[in-house]
Amino acid sequence: MNYVKPQDIHAILEAAIAIARGAGEIHLRHFRHAGLRIDNKLNDSDVVTTADREAEAFIISEINRRFPDHSVLSEESGASGNPDSGLRWIVDPLDGTTNFSQGLPLFCVSICVNDGTDDLVGVVYNPYLNELFHAVRGGGAWLNGKSIQCSDKTRLQTAVVATGFPVDKGTNPDNNLENVARIMPDVRGLRRLGSAAMDLAYVGAGFLDAYWEMDLHEWDVAAGRLIAKEAGARYTIWRDNNDRGICGLAASPGIYHLLLQRLV
Repeated sequence: MNYVKPQDIHAILEAAIAIARGAGEIHLRHFRHAGLRIDNKLNDSDVVTTADREAEAFIISEINRRFPDHSVLSEESGASGNPDSGLRWIVDPLDGTTNFSQGLPLFCVSICVNDGTDDLVGVVYNPYLNELFHAVRGGGAWLNGKSIQCSDKTRLQTAVVATGFPVDKGTNPDNNLENVARIMPDVRGLRRLGSAAMDLAYVGAGFLDAYWEMDLHEWDVAAGRLIAKEAGARYTIWRDNNDRGICGLAASPGIYHLLLQRLV
């Protein structure tokens, strides 16, 4: 683990928040705009927009300007910067792109700083809803400056949980439907918000009681999992399968094992 002085952590957090807000302004300039360009990546379920690209360019430029010795891992452009710095920014410039492209207001910018061993700082910002979540390792989790805690539920029958599906869900039968069929009858409600970062942050705030998904990437989960964990939620990789990316589960402690035993 790379030791980072408390004052440097504070500076990193303040920068991450400022950069997230700047990216959010870019989101809002393009949101529900008739001229938004939407392109496919892997297939029709995997899209990228002008807002993704502009927000990413802004974020990387700001990181390089403020912390030229740090490295960056970002969804659209991959790895860049100094790999030996010990501090890596993990960025999803627009998480929830499908929602964004449809005019649905569940999208965000996700920024995490990792010290080489674990997540150090996490920021998830939805500019449309004006929800800014942040966490520092060992320092709790916050929404718009107020401390948050995960829910204290202990029964699945009262739980509202969220999930998502891989972009190849139509061609690969290993697509999470079996888990949905097993879990949905046992919970109060099942939601599909369309943004992993927001799902995880919402678990931290207690708006959701749990969230699981498969075929995720570091930029999808890094900031949100720190927020969820610092808010008291349990987080784990529920399936170790390199073919399906990160399979993450975040849940309030009282229902964590009840969900874990149902996931395959």
